[in-house]
Amino acid sequence: MKLHVLAAAAALFGAGCASAPATSPDAATTTAPADQFLTALARYCGKAYAGRITANQPTPTAPDAFEGKALVMHVRGCEAPSKEIRVPFHVGDDHSRTWVLTRTAGGLRLKHDHRHQDGSPDAVTMYGGDTVDAGTAQRQAFPVDAESVAMFQREGLNASLNNTWAMELVPGETFVYELSRPNGRLFRVEFDLATPVAPPAAPWGADGATP
Repeated sequence: MKLHVLAAAAALFGAGCASAPATSPDAATTTAPADQFLTALARYCGKAYAGRITANQPTPTAPDAFEGKALVMHVRGCEAPSKEIRVPFHVGDDHSRTWVLTRTAGGLRLKHDHRHQDGSPDAVTMYGGDTVDAGTAQRQAFPVDAESVAMFQREGLNASLNNTWAMELVPGETFVYELSRPNGRLFRVEFDLATPVAPPAAPWGADGATP
């Protein structure tokens, strides 16, 4: 009798083990870098940070739209932070730029949403590209996509045909936006994540924006 009871208990124990979901002690480390990057950025939703230009090569010969202006990023559009985050980039009183980061099947997509003050799209807008490798939790790079190349050609912006954009995020320290080209062009803006600033007005074309 006791043997039958022990056998039944062993069978039930074995069935329970078989049906339990497998867990990995390092499951957190297997999360895709794209998701780690978005998750880290989402922690700053609703906050704004001041930036400074740390590279602008070669030195511009014409007046530069960024020099001498207050540079502020505002992590603002976070309704679905695991899928898309919108980050307006304010340059002085110019509220025309918003970076749009979207999760794709293969990684991340960066687009630049450019608007006029009345909210209408600029002729050059929604350009950018997709990541072509996994990147890291702290850096993601976006080579220009075919759609953007066609737009740049149409608008006569041939210098942008080989653009690569990148973003870097060191939690609690810095966020970097970067543009580079094979010809040596390098533009970087570094934002101080340790010191929030007052959020600016809504970007042009967004809910709450006033023309």
